Amino acid sequence: MDRKNNNFLGNRFLIATITALFFVLLAGCSSDDDDDDTLGNWVDRSIFDGTPRSGAFAFTIGNLGYMGTGFDGDDRLSDVWVYDMEGNFWAQLADFPGIPRSSAVAFTINNNAYVGLGYDGDDELGDFYRYNIAANSWDSISPFGGSARRGAVAFNSGTHGYVGTGFDGDNDKKDFWRYEPDDDSWVELVGFGGNKRRDAATFSIGNNVYLGTGVSNGLNQTDFWVFNMETEQWNPLLDLDDDDDYFILRNNAVGFSIGDKGYFATGDGGFGASVDIWEYDPSTDLWEEKTEYEGATRQGAVAFYNGNRAFLALGRSGNLYLDDNREFFPNQEEDEDD
Repeated sequence: MDRKNNNFLGNRFLIATITALFFVLLAGCSSDDDDDDTLGNWVDRSIFDGTPRSGAFAFTIGNLGYMGTGFDGDDRLSDVWVYDMEGNFWAQLADFPGIPRSSAVAFTINNNAYVGLGYDGDDELGDFYRYNIAANSWDSISPFGGSARRGAVAFNSGTHGYVGTGFDGDNDKKDFWRYEPDDDSWVELVGFGGNKRRDAATFSIGNNVYLGTGVSNGLNQTDFWVFNMETEQWNPLLDLDDDDDYFILRNNAVGFSIGDKGYFATGDGGFGASVDIWEYDPSTDLWEEKTEYEGATRQGAVAFYNGNRAFLALGRSGNLYLDDNREFFPNQEEDEDD
């Protein structure tokens, strides 16, 4: 065969090879695009009526989300508000009676709320108060059984409250305490094998409470734990950095649950405030990234959730204090116009 024919066949082969590679790469990109698709839609809800803030306490009873105290960039606060999920409006309640503060905790027992700890700008605090929701009134209860602290976590069963971790002004903590409402007392619990931390997050699914994130000695913590409220036993789960594709480590995040899935959202991932959301499946002990929060990056936000609905509001983005509020629909496709 002459040189001309050899060149012709060679060029045809080269063109065919390049074309085939193009379609392989195109198919790969399409597959990657499919893999990158995430579900989750955030819908704007009523903006908070009061002063924008971060570091507020929050709790939920039924379709009502309660929030109070916090820091607005200048002052610690003592006002308290309720958000009506059905009516989509806010209303102000009786002020918190203690020293104005940020980084407090809250839990509920039998339609009463219990709020305490925190930071007043100078000192960590150990006082606690009971809020009678029906009467919209406050009274003091026994101070916390452990050291005064801020940045702790709190949760509750149907009969008891639980408070632990945090920072006491000298050290990060890992102790946990149970509150006994019948005799207004605190009992220290043992069995938590996790690391010390402050500014962690929790979420509840059924009788289990899941605890993770938080920071200690400048490092965001990797360990992840489940607490069974019937047995009061802690058990370790897969670390939050178990998969190289996970970017869950953070502090000052919020936790919430919808149905049988849990979520960690926003917070400081080590490079400033974030908007990313991660979904946890207890049946597999695995995480999946969801659509990012549509508002500004933030830390120190609050979450209201009742098992069926979840809202994320407020927080701080740098020196900007926020008052927006959005509801999350984890299985919807993103719609930036709603």
